[in-house]
Amino acid sequence: MSTEDGPAGDGPLDDGPTDDGRWLVVNGRRWRRTDPSLPEDVVAALKSHLGRGRSGVRTAKKAGDEAAVAAARRRTGLAKHGLGERGPKWWDEPEPARLARALAALHDLDAL
Repeated sequence: MSTEDGPAGDGPLDDGPTDDGRWLVVNGRRWRRTDPSLPEDVVAALKSHLGRGRSGVRTAKKAGDEAAVAAARRRTGLAKHGLGERGPKWWDEPEPARLARALAALHDLDAL
């Protein structure tokens, strides 16, 4: 999601977290933040998978291996869904559902 103007349309958004804590703004573009209700160990494990997925995309692209790119993107997508950065907005879901989503993503990632 991106936006050029702040909530009131009064100019560009400043870099950093928004006042409501749901978004991080980088160069005027909004990015959904990680669900703050998730336990630190779950976030750390999901971010580890996210880093491996991103690294895998880079490596596979350099090698021209489209199947490996797709597999690495799947890992990245699962991690981002688990963190609440993609999929349903975490602030619209009850905390137990958010934790269940994160743990399911982690289970799927650990099985890869």
